[in-house]
Amino acid sequence: MDAREQSFAGPPPYQAVGRHAVMPETSHDEAARFNFLANLNKYLSSALLPGVKRAYEQRAKPRFVAEHGRLPQHRREVRELMAQESAYQNWSALRRSTMECRQQAGRAVVLRQLDRLNRTAAALNQDSPRLHLQPDFAVPRYVAAVDHHCMPGGYTGELAADDVSAPANYDVGIFATTGGALGRYSDGGGRALVSWLQEAHPDFRPRRILDIGCGLGHNTLPLAQAFPDAEVVAVDVAAPMLRYAHARARSLGVSNVRFVQANAEHLDEADQSFDLIVSCMVLHETSRTAIEKLFGETRRLLAPGGMVLHVEQPQYHGMDVFEQFLRDWDAFNNNEPFWTTMHDMDLRALAVRHGFASEQTFETGVRAANDDSLFPPSDVRKEDYGRAAAWYVFGARA
Repeated sequence: MDAREQSFAGPPPYQAVGRHAVMPETSHDEAARFNFLANLNKYLSSALLPGVKRAYEQRAKPRFVAEHGRLPQHRREVRELMAQESAYQNWSALRRSTMECRQQAGRAVVLRQLDRLNRTAAALNQDSPRLHLQPDFAVPRYVAAVDHHCMPGGYTGELAADDVSAPANYDVGIFATTGGALGRYSDGGGRALVSWLQEAHPDFRPRRILDIGCGLGHNTLPLAQAFPDAEVVAVDVAAPMLRYAHARARSLGVSNVRFVQANAEHLDEADQSFDLIVSCMVLHETSRTAIEKLFGETRRLLAPGGMVLHVEQPQYHGMDVFEQFLRDWDAFNNNEPFWTTMHDMDLRALAVRHGFASEQTFETGVRAANDDSLFPPSDVRKEDYGRAAAWYVFGARA
């Protein structure tokens, strides 16, 4: 066994995933499939990815320098080089295959129990004043036309009345996709925001919170739990996501969130009516036009002294071109058409253009919060999941 094989330590078992009323049940074999995929993803990142970097440093980059008399200056040049390298070809193909397998594994789990899941969600949602759907809602094309993350039907696909198949698929598989790096309930992004707020702004007590693109509420609930006296408004364009999110919140005992089907480009809310506005891994799934409108809308909605926090993967400015190339993989291989454009944008300039003062904008980093029972504090293996858990926050104050 070589050193790389000796250093490999797998992710926590799928059986550790957090459960709630609408979480799909998994059989022994289904859990085993997720365990296999989680371990394969871990192997790709810890054992094969370093080989991709060596191929670049030892072969591709010297070849480029010999031909051009300079180092690669843009990730496009790196991508053209690495497309010829078998180490990258194999890693990329396997990574794409794991995503497709993860989606199909989750879909199989959900479809065999879809009637029960839909009934359970419908019962939890029935006549609730905290779930607001619009039957004739126009889903924007940048969401409706894309199967993000290779998920069949994307976020909005529906197979039956009161359908929750898309979010159930997302929920049942994300623990395996991230190797548990986002915690039992895959809510590490929301808990990271809460931890940052408590450390950086311990006296901040928002009365109204807006979560843009809440999805199935993974990152909404930690905010609602941290600020129980606040009214949380969680908006999304996808009805299935909101049905599932509301049912999930109710089953977990969180009752201060209103889930609303709405487009954050133009919300039916009063000016300066929110003290905290957040989004988590949403900006890269919009569009150039939409992100402009979204920044303008957040400025309109933010109350004096309030704060906007957008959580994303890091922007490309100042980043090494090889690292940019690796992070850009999702744009070409994981159905993320706006990924490259968004990560090239100057978000500070965008915010200023829509009324935020430059000196009131900021950038910081957060690491997804986890559960010590999954990755004990002394266990350095949690660092192996770097890109899944180390996030960038763009913020602005009113």
